[in-house]
Amino acid sequence: MADDQVRRIGPGPSGGAATRLARHRQRRRRRTVASLAALTCLVLVASYLNLDADPVPPADDRAQPPGAPTVAGRPTGLPAEITEAGVVSPGLRPRQRTPSPAPSVPPTSPPATKPAPNGSVLTVAEVEVPATVDLTALGSRDWVHWGLRGADSEVRKRDGSLEIRDEGGRGTRGGIDSNPESFRWRDGTPVGSVGATMTGVYTCGVGNGFSLAVAGSGELRTVHLFAGVWMARGRLDVRLSTGGPTRTVRLEDPHTSHTAQWVVRFRVPRGEKLLMSWVVERTFNSDCGNVGLQAVALR
Repeated sequence: MADDQVRRIGPGPSGGAATRLARHRQRRRRRTVASLAALTCLVLVASYLNLDADPVPPADDRAQPPGAPTVAGRPTGLPAEITEAGVVSPGLRPRQRTPSPAPSVPPTSPPATKPAPNGSVLTVAEVEVPATVDLTALGSRDWVHWGLRGADSEVRKRDGSLEIRDEGGRGTRGGIDSNPESFRWRDGTPVGSVGATMTGVYTCGVGNGFSLAVAGSGELRTVHLFAGVWMARGRLDVRLSTGGPTRTVRLEDPHTSHTAQWVVRFRVPRGEKLLMSWVVERTFNSDCGNVGLQAVALR
């Protein structure tokens, strides 16, 4: 009876407080359940995203193509990729910068001949001989012709520079008057002018020939040498008195005569010389295979 009376007691001070406490606990349970549900959803979403993402292995474990080196350096066999500069560079990945190029190393080549400290110059070239050589026009500074009146005959440019010098040579000289080309001049001495002459000088035998020199002035000069062979091979050696390499050219005809014009450009200081040696290197005639000399002009 007492219990029934207690349960039927209506709201009062004690019953109202109990009701509020129950409601407060109920709200806390709901919030706790909601928080747990939200946390569970977040865990499920994170797990889902993690399953779809490709795992990135450490740099050292990344697969490399067959044949790729394991040592430091640019791998071989990788496809080309575009760098930041837009240049295709094999083996470089995005955001990597192309390394600075190594210093350029010129290809190995034979060492060039260094010019002499004094600026000396020497070149030799063979050119065609004209049918008639005008020594007055060609030798503006000096010229010399040999053999007009025999083996000992020499005609020079009148008032020339005297820079062309006959320094002799081995062998006995003889005169000839049947050169393929002719020579003329209008300013000579001791013979003032000649319209056309095919004369010259020669010497027979291996090792015999002519030695010539042209004095230097410090300026670039051009020499025209007219010479030939008869049933022989001649060797022309050209050098400078200041030193340096010797330029060597050859002229050969085993059957008859052959003439040539060599153009020599040189420069040496005043007091130095251009030296030319024109000798028989081989003969094809037991009597007198020889080398011949007609003229030298200087401009």
